[in-house]
Amino acid sequence: MPRTTHSTGPYDSDFDDPLFDVNLEGYEPDDKERTMGMLGHLAGYAGLTGIPFGNIVGPFLVYILKRDESAFIEDQAREALNFQITMTLAGIVSAILVLVAIGIPMLLIVGIWWVVGTAIGATKANAGEWYRYPGAIRFVK
Repeated sequence: MPRTTHSTGPYDSDFDDPLFDVNLEGYEPDDKERTMGMLGHLAGYAGLTGIPFGNIVGPFLVYILKRDESAFIEDQAREALNFQITMTLAGIVSAILVLVAIGIPMLLIVGIWWVVGTAIGATKANAGEWYRYPGAIRFVK
């Protein structure tokens, strides 16, 4: 489905911007859209390659390059980008809190949720679901 307006899928109530009020209820993404949506989530693993902030750069590139092709791809790449930004900030705060010892378990929890959450998002997108990460801050609308 070509993207003609901004959309956030069936989660329009998550945002207050009237430009995002598009009803896509009942819309089913095709195979290409599901694959690209999954890639948007999996691109977060680019941080494992040693590229500084690769976990943010990967979903950002999918978002910028593919957002005009489909509302589903745009939505899932945006969601992945927001999750990766949130996890990066949580990791930085946890690293700082290592100085007072509480950061050590926080780093462990953030790291596990980053790996598992990204895999869950990719799986849900591949199944054609408009996935939302619990606790992710919506920096990019």
